[in-house]
Amino acid sequence: MSNGDIFLGEVIGTAILILFGAGVVAAVVLNYSKAKDAGWVVIAFGWGFGVMAGAYTAAPLSGGQLNPAVTIGIAIDTGNWDKVHIYIAGQMVGAILGAVLCWLVYFAQFQANADDKIAQPTLGIFSTAPAIRNVVANLITEIIATVALVLPILAFGLTKGLGVSGTAILIVSFLVVGIGLSLGGPTGYAINPARDLGPRIVHALLPIPNKGTSDWSYAWIPVAGPLIGGALSGVIFNAAF
Repeated sequence: MSNGDIFLGEVIGTAILILFGAGVVAAVVLNYSKAKDAGWVVIAFGWGFGVMAGAYTAAPLSGGQLNPAVTIGIAIDTGNWDKVHIYIAGQMVGAILGAVLCWLVYFAQFQANADDKIAQPTLGIFSTAPAIRNVVANLITEIIATVALVLPILAFGLTKGLGVSGTAILIVSFLVVGIGLSLGGPTGYAINPARDLGPRIVHALLPIPNKGTSDWSYAWIPVAGPLIGGALSGVIFNAAF
C-alpha cells in the first residue's frame, strides 16, 4: 500500500466512522430529531455500524485501522513503525471531516436546539465525557476498554480464514458494540484518540449555538488512555501469543 493510499483510506474510513457515530448520538439527544431518546443501545449499535462501514470502505486502500490505538498496537506487534504517522494523520483528518459532516446533517436540529427552552448539550455528540469525573478511574476505564478492543483485533489476525473471508471487520464491529454496552457507561468509551480529539476540535471551532465548553481539561484522558491501552495490547499479544 502506498503512502497516498494509506492516508486517503484512513481519511475516508474514519470520516465515515465519525459520521455514523456522532450522527447516532445527535439523533438520540437533539430535540426535534426523529430518533430522540432512542437510548444507549441505539448509540452502541450506531457506533458499531460506523466501524463496519468505515473499515470495509477503507480496507482496500489502507487496511481500515481507523484508530491510533489500533495502529500503535499493530506497530508494537510487528515492529514496523514506518507508516504509523501516515495512518494517524489520516485518522485525525478523517475524524475532523466526519464531525463536520455530522454537523451539516443535523444543522437544522442544532439551530432549533438553540431556540428551545431546554437546550440539549452538544459536546457529547462530538466527544466523550465521564459520568463521574475521577481522573484515575476514568483513565483506567479507557485503558481497559481499549485493551478489550485492540487485543482481540490482534488475536483475530491469527485466524487466517477471517481475513480471507472478510468477516474480521464484521466481528470487530460487533466487538465495538459489545464494548459500548458493557464498558461504555463510565466514560462513554472513546477507545480511539482520533475519534475523540478530532471532533472535540470541531466542536470548539464550529459556530454551534449554546454549545458550552469543549471540556479541554478532560480531553487528554480519551487520548492518553487509548494510546496506553493500544500499546499494552501489543505488549501482551507479543508476550502471550
